[in-house]
Amino acid sequence: MPESADPHGQELLRALGERRRTGSRPGRRTDGLRIALAIEGGAMRGTVSAGMALALHELGLTTAFDAVYGASAGAITGAWLLSSRPEGLRGWTEPSYASTLIRWSALLRGRPVVDVRTLIEVVYQTEFPMDFGSVLASEVEYHPLATDAITGESIDLRPLITDPTELRLALRASASLPFLAGPPVRLRGRRFYDAGIAESVPFRTPLAQGATHILVLRSRGLPPPAPNPARPSPAAPNPARPSPAAPNPARPSPAAPNSAAPSPARPHSPAAAVAAADGGPTGAGLDTATPDNEPDHEYAPGQPANGIPVPRPPRSVRLLARTTLRNESPELRAALLSRGARTAVDVAHIAELEAAGRALAVRPPADAPPVTRLTTDGALLAAAFEAGRAAAHELLA
Repeated sequence: MPESADPHGQELLRALGERRRTGSRPGRRTDGLRIALAIEGGAMRGTVSAGMALALHELGLTTAFDAVYGASAGAITGAWLLSSRPEGLRGWTEPSYASTLIRWSALLRGRPVVDVRTLIEVVYQTEFPMDFGSVLASEVEYHPLATDAITGESIDLRPLITDPTELRLALRASASLPFLAGPPVRLRGRRFYDAGIAESVPFRTPLAQGATHILVLRSRGLPPPAPNPARPSPAAPNPARPSPAAPNPARPSPAAPNSAAPSPARPHSPAAAVAAADGGPTGAGLDTATPDNEPDHEYAPGQPANGIPVPRPPRSVRLLARTTLRNESPELRAALLSRGARTAVDVAHIAELEAAGRALAVRPPADAPPVTRLTTDGALLAAAFEAGRAAAHELLA
């Protein structure tokens, strides 16, 4: 590690602490830094990063940032944090909130499973009212991201927002999951899909816009440790002793499929296809397209990251590209298929900047409840929220 390395992001922590101590305000800084907050989404997994965001408010750090960037559910969390009611972040733990947003029964009526429109346009103006005007008036810049349906590129929607109506459209656009949340959202004559297609961790955009330091709130934990190749698994078979259960190659197993028989019918509806590809309803979705127990390093063919071999995109991603997005632009489909490679590069870049003290990632602890993208259990969501909140307090207090 180079002599100047700072493995714990101390430079960023010192800058945030100094800004809090001196009462520094956005637009009137004297330290010459631009510090951004980046909030990852992940549908209901965003409950974890929402807990982290509430911790920032409780620690008095919100105004220590110059800008807040959010992707998908992270964009919604960012809006709550900058609103006049940041305690509204606890809405993520409400069972009624989850049951409004996630409705598998909607498939029977041909409606989106993830009802972002009702959440933003109804719930956020009735049961859990968000002060949209206060978000627009915030001295901390607000930057929700989305994916352009034509170019497949990550787009900062801030220049397209001038009033509460456009802000609500931007929130919906940032979380517009292909298939699960319905068609893309139109804003200023342009069509947008979920930010997770192009930039699932909102990190590249703040860097490109001049951020010198970035605090990243992750909704996904660390990948499980790699197995030790020098120590075989205790369950590994002894090569010198054939297993008594080994099949006789001369006698086909009665359970083996008949190669001459037709294969089972493949699912025809997008709903069945996505559910089958992801191992059932709780794993389906984009922002999406990998099971929640997979590591950060999702790759696309031909795009190695850090010397690690690159497998094909998950089947669910390929299925979405061929079905739901079949009439969209080649650029958008390519962005979806290569999403994992970009995420891997971003994660590696975050680690490099952490070592230099310019970035810091807050992750859920290893024992955090296993919330998936479509979890609706209130107790589980509340526990995940508190796990994220505790992790941020421990790291930033």
